[in-house]
Parts: sequence; C-alpha cells; structure tokens
Amino acid sequence: QVQLVESGGGLVQAGGSLRLSCIASGRTFSNYVMGWFRQGPGKEREFVARIARSGSITNYADSIKGRFTISRDNAKNTVYLQMNSLKPEDTAVYFCASYSSGTYYTATSYDYWGQGTQVTVSS
Repeated sequence: QVQLVESGGGLVQAGGSLRLSCIASGRTFSNYVMGWFRQGPGKEREFVARIARSGSITNYADSIKGRFTISRDNAKNTVYLQMNSLKPEDTAVYFCASYSSGTYYTATSYDYWGQGTQVTVSS
C-alpha cells in the first residue's frame, strides 16, 4: 500500500521560510515523478511544483517560481519543498502526490496523495 506523509508546515511571518517534507512508502520511490500541490481557503487545488524521477528536471507554477525549490532524496524516499520569501497568499494546505499519467500540472494526473500539511503565512 502506497503512503505519502507530509510534514514541516506551520505558522510563519511573511518573508519567512519553511521546508516541507514528504516521505513515501509502499513502492519504489525512485521510479515515480513527484509533485506538490496546494489548496487555499475556498480555492481549488493548484499545482506548485514537480520533479522528475532522478531529480534532474523540475517545473514550477509561475506564482512561486524563484521562491520555492523542489528536491528529492531517493535514498530516503523523500521529496522536499523549500519555501522562501513566503507571502500571505501562500497560505494553504500543501499536498505531495505521486504522478501517474497526463499533464503534470493537473491534479487528476496523480494517483496517490498525502494527507496534507497546513502552511499559514501571517502579514
């Protein structure tokens, strides 16, 4: 059974930083593209970033480009999201997900999801 468990969320002031982690179990982690999505209050789930199996290719949403960095450690079955220069509009529940097929920025292209971790950015 595939499990994804996020951690690292919390309350931070605008301009601050957080690093989210997502530990995967249940299948060979290095075989799968991984992504991060977020869902703000009253909003739909939106793409944040994704990383290729080897970590050599990454893609980001325009809204966070230059501020967030996705990375992975296949030896630790973990994908990370380093978030810098946080803004109040980054407030959301952040989810990691395992890619299945389709366009990488679409939530329906991912078949396994974590439970999410709350990130709150105060102004």
